[in-house]
Amino acid sequence: MHPHHRHSPETGWTAGDQLQIIAGPCAIEGEDMAFRIAESLLETCSKLGLPLIFKGSYRKANRSRIDSFTGIGDEKALGILSAVRERFGIPVTTDIHRAEEASMAAPHVDVLQIPAFLCRQTDLLVAAANTGKVVNVKKGQFLSAESMEHAVRKVHESGNAKAWVTERGTTFGYQDLVVDFRGLAVMRSFGPTIMDLTHSLQQPNQASGVTGGRPELIAHMARTAVAAGADGVFIETHPNPAEAKSDGANMLALDRFAGLARQMKVMRQAHLESISE
Repeated sequence: MHPHHRHSPETGWTAGDQLQIIAGPCAIEGEDMAFRIAESLLETCSKLGLPLIFKGSYRKANRSRIDSFTGIGDEKALGILSAVRERFGIPVTTDIHRAEEASMAAPHVDVLQIPAFLCRQTDLLVAAANTGKVVNVKKGQFLSAESMEHAVRKVHESGNAKAWVTERGTTFGYQDLVVDFRGLAVMRSFGPTIMDLTHSLQQPNQASGVTGGRPELIAHMARTAVAAGADGVFIETHPNPAEAKSDGANMLALDRFAGLARQMKVMRQAHLESISE
């Protein structure tokens, strides 16, 4: 894909040169919580002129322990995503785990997210592509940036040009992830590329069976990713991460989002000015 075509309408990318924000809770816990988070995010993004996509998982299929929270029920959670989209007039996204979920989730969302562990699952990518929605494929923790071209190609060859890629770190040893920022430049040649600021700071496979994280480094990761040319960022956020039912160890506290968003806007402007010189 020619670099000048990255943000063309064919890719489903509407943010233009603005930094696309994809943010919300790890999992949909209830309507009140979803509305509270969406309202806060939208207030900040509107003030800063940043486009927002609200994110929430209707089900968490990849859990280390069988007793971990998985969701409030598919229909109920998908209905809440629809309600957020209608009430606030913003696009929404969720992740799917099996091919048959694509058509179930598609009417409720604008972007279908493919989990990193499943980015090689051809039937899942094809089913997502066939809905006609934007398909945001997270890079597997076990893959090089270059190899993500094949995941994007599966979406394109299914007749859907609207494929995005999200960086979320690469497995480093057994219980850590690292981010190779060269990968953003590589993947931007395949399509719009987003940096997952929170999952890239995970420390998976802890002995407790509960994933750890380094949330104090989110702002550091954000500034670096935006300076490196990320088209957008993905952030999981919650009013009280310690009480979140899923991924609390690496979520951003909601009251810190506004300050982080202002930093990213400044960094984005500096990046655009630097590449225009």
